[in-house]
Amino acid sequence: MKINTTNIEGVYLIVPKVFKDNRGVFFESFNKEIFQKNIASSINFVQDNQSSSSKGVLRGLHFQKPPHAQAKLLSVVKGAVLDVVVDLRKESRTFGEYIMEELSEHNNHQLFLPKGMAHGFLTIEDNTIFSYKCSDFYHKESEDSIVWNDSTLNIKWPNSNPILSEKDENAKKFSSFVSPF
Repeated sequence: MKINTTNIEGVYLIVPKVFKDNRGVFFESFNKEIFQKNIASSINFVQDNQSSSSKGVLRGLHFQKPPHAQAKLLSVVKGAVLDVVVDLRKESRTFGEYIMEELSEHNNHQLFLPKGMAHGFLTIEDNTIFSYKCSDFYHKESEDSIVWNDSTLNIKWPNSNPILSEKDENAKKFSSFVSPF
């Protein structure tokens, strides 16, 4: 397993060692010992979530505010996404910046996000299954979101007319967001 840093401190791109043969594919998708030694020594994942989406669906930019903020480990089981992470930590040198990574069943890459990140993804293949581990349980009163196409963030999404939920269409602008992180 190879663990790569990204342009946002604390966000890691994880590239597993993949074994392929005529039977298919095998790789270790999570190893607590390696994870705690190299990424986050005290992380405890308590909830796994999974979504299924058709091509062109955009979900995000979502996060949970303290005291129920979540660190996440993201992966794609089937299909592919363009995954976006925005740093919401006001004391961070990369506050308001984002990274975009392709996660897919083809590359088996994963992203780890510490608390204080907004997260969203655009499906680029039909029938995409997205999976993630969370370090805290979902709490409705802690959920929040920033609009996916915020002009301040200037995220270079390749689809200017994605399929959105009403919640994501009506999310707040980054300029009116007061970070609790």
